Amino acid sequence: MIFGILSAVAHVAAGAVFGQLVGGGVGLLIGAGVGLLIGAVFGWAVAAAEVYAVSPRGVFLFVVDHTWSLLNTLVGAIYLAVHLVFGHSLDRATSRHSCRVNVVEGVSPRYATTLGTVCAGSGPGIQRHEDVHIFQARLLGPLYIPLVVANYVLFTIAPVWLLYHDHTGAPINRFTRYFEIGVYPHVWNEAIAYRIQGTPPR
Repeated sequence: MIFGILSAVAHVAAGAVFGQLVGGGVGLLIGAGVGLLIGAVFGWAVAAAEVYAVSPRGVFLFVVDHTWSLLNTLVGAIYLAVHLVFGHSLDRATSRHSCRVNVVEGVSPRYATTLGTVCAGSGPGIQRHEDVHIFQARLLGPLYIPLVVANYVLFTIAPVWLLYHDHTGAPINRFTRYFEIGVYPHVWNEAIAYRIQGTPPR
């Protein structure tokens, strides 16, 4: 319960600070309100699923997620809220003491998707892959999302991955495959995660 409350407080504080920077006193109030909405949802999930154990590891990762990696946690909290709006379910069993929030349903039946500490549509066959993304976000903190976005943009407009792509096993023979088989599995965060677990789409 305490982790859920502290998480909500961190989201309110982050929203208030951002709002103050952007819009002064009025921005502070609006930012705090938005932070409260997002933080209440995420805090509820953290408390309901007992995401963080009261242990050295649990406390350490909670602190990392709500300080250095707070931007990633905020993005994940918004992602979680959208899933819940669409009627998706919190997976309490796999979230408990895992230091991540699991959602049963994914965005696509073919892929699990992880943003911040929120993982949607995963399962035992790919959970280690998704955990790599959570580790990457925790390690790089506020740099993680910009670095991932920059790599997607770079590999979309300057496909250097074509130099080492497996053209025989995974041919790029139509427009959608350029992104799904080409850009996506070659960006740095996915390439690392696929080396640890999973098979890139073909």
